[in-house]
Amino acid sequence: MIFIVTIKDIAKRAEVSVATVSHVINKTRFVSDILQDRVKKAIEDLDYHPNIMAGSLRSRKTRVVGLIVPDNSNQLFAALSKSIEQVSSSSNYNVMLCNSSYDFEMELSCIGVIRSKKVDGLIIIPTMTNPDLINQLVDNKLPVVILHHIINGCRADSVIVNNIKGTYEATLHLIGLGHRHIGYIDRPVDLPHSIERLKGYRKALEEKGIKKDDYIIRCSGFNYINGSEAMERLLKRKPKITAVMAFNDTIAIGAIRAINDKGLKVPDDISVIGFDNIELSSFITPRLTTVHFPKHKMAEAVVALLLKRIENPVIEKPVKKVLPLNLVIRESTSRVRK
Repeated sequence: MIFIVTIKDIAKRAEVSVATVSHVINKTRFVSDILQDRVKKAIEDLDYHPNIMAGSLRSRKTRVVGLIVPDNSNQLFAALSKSIEQVSSSSNYNVMLCNSSYDFEMELSCIGVIRSKKVDGLIIIPTMTNPDLINQLVDNKLPVVILHHIINGCRADSVIVNNIKGTYEATLHLIGLGHRHIGYIDRPVDLPHSIERLKGYRKALEEKGIKKDDYIIRCSGFNYINGSEAMERLLKRKPKITAVMAFNDTIAIGAIRAINDKGLKVPDDISVIGFDNIELSSFITPRLTTVHFPKHKMAEAVVALLLKRIENPVIEKPVKKVLPLNLVIRESTSRVRK
């Protein structure tokens, strides 16, 4: 016979009321540290696991949120996903993760699958730029928060960073080091944050009276090899460049490989800056100068907005939260050689 542990058993073991156990588990009311410790020890001793689905039936909530990312192999999105899971878990929510692979049809499929699971809300880093589908979800009372991108005309909440300022300050850093021939490796698709990052680069050059556009090249994809190939093409087109700004760290790391393969050195011959500050950027040689993307703070902000919408689903004006960026200066940038 299987013995099923209930909160009554926990209450008896901890010598507290059933209500106290419920408040500790669901974090619905203040409970003193002493009582919390007794309840948690009883939970551990009895190996208690809450019946999540039973609670869902009573509250009509699944305590599950959907998360759609473009590429979960990308270190930035992997770190964001992990932080979102951690923050959600602290509020007793689980996360259902889907990968759209930068494909609109796949994104639609992910939305369909997540909706079929009756999730309480959705966090999405979208590939779509048309607001109609997101607005339809909002109109159907599904709380949605858009992360990392802006979709004009969308009625969902959003959490973003100031991409223009990020690349603007990174490019000014290179100019301040004496660089005038600064390349830019762009991404293969025109997503809003990509457009903004390119704007920041162009803005810095224009302010300093430096020729632009001729030094811009696009990758054919999103991985390290694509960054290396793009850097090779840039060196053939503009062999006199002394610095390069990449739209993310993955491409910057690929660019460093191509520079090394040509017998050149970073930063002695060419300085390199990335964007995102993924974990690998501080472990490569030389360590990468990059724009820090506040992953955990974004996770906290996006989960807080979503849970607020879940608890208060009344349609109000959408909230847009913009988080600051900062430049992390490491060894991949230096003054231009005379």
